[in-house]
Amino acid sequence: MNLTIFKQLFNKLRLFFIFLIVSLIVIYSSLSYSQNTRETAQGDRLSPQFELLQKTLTDYGFIVKLEIPPHQNRYGMTPYGLLEGKTKTVWINPVVFELGNAEPTLIHEAIHAAQLCAGNGEFALLNLGIDPPKMTHPYFMRYHNYRREIETEAYTVQVQPNRLELANELLNSHCTSNNNR
Repeated sequence: MNLTIFKQLFNKLRLFFIFLIVSLIVIYSSLSYSQNTRETAQGDRLSPQFELLQKTLTDYGFIVKLEIPPHQNRYGMTPYGLLEGKTKTVWINPVVFELGNAEPTLIHEAIHAAQLCAGNGEFALLNLGIDPPKMTHPYFMRYHNYRREIETEAYTVQVQPNRLELANELLNSHCTSNNNR
């Protein structure tokens, strides 16, 4: 009888410790990703290009948060970046710093910001006159109708060699500064 009680207690304690460890891992990872700092999760400084584009977006009234986006996509996955038009808030998922694609992600969202400015609060096409490279097709072909066209422009610019200059140029030509309001 003592052996049976011991086994039951051991199994309950084992489950408790597994639950505790998993909980601590989840809490720790969510805390480390929710910091809105000038550094990545590894402590690396943000690139000057990233900071410049982040400042440009802020100058045009956008809020840029280096946090996990609050919404999942239709596949139940957390996106790398997200622009919420109503609040003019851009979320950049901190995982992009680890993956090495933080700048293209911010550029992608900056193009959506320019589209939002061009449409006066609604997403509007910028009519870039640039054909999307074939390598970008899988990323925007999953969207339908007008959303596909909006995403096509963002994916097209994010892979251009002069993507940072293009993003800044599009923001400057379609958005108005907070100082001018």
